[in-house]
Amino acid sequence: MKVILMQDVKGKGKKGEVKNVSDGYARNYLLKNNLAIEATSGNVKALDAQKNKEQKMEQEEVNEANELKAKIESLTVELKVKSGEGGRLFGSVTSKQIAEELKKTHKIKMDKRKIELDNPIKSLGYTDVPVKIHPEVTGTIKVHLTEE
Repeated sequence: MKVILMQDVKGKGKKGEVKNVSDGYARNYLLKNNLAIEATSGNVKALDAQKNKEQKMEQEEVNEANELKAKIESLTVELKVKSGEGGRLFGSVTSKQIAEELKKTHKIKMDKRKIELDNPIKSLGYTDVPVKIHPEVTGTIKVHLTEE
């Protein structure tokens, strides 16, 4: 019997897959526990329509991420910090401070975990900081540190 899995089933497959299983297993376990539905032509068409819709939504998210990337790359985040001799900072600038300044001055809400700052910034001047906007889209923010 052909069934469409509605949830991940260990040993059989992932959600949305069409599988050929024995009749007893399908009737007594999969269908009874709402883990699968019978693969009729109507159900298969509905599954295809749902997959197309999900694909369009995913493409739309990538497009929005690309728009945000273009907007972010044209901006410069300016932070005033206290520094000592030779442009060394007292402390450091973290991704949290960059995210807060981005929200305050440019009204762009960015999660601090998406800002991929390997080490905190400890010197004055311009620094390019990579930002992972979407799993497929990565942009850079220019951070300018000036003396207070």
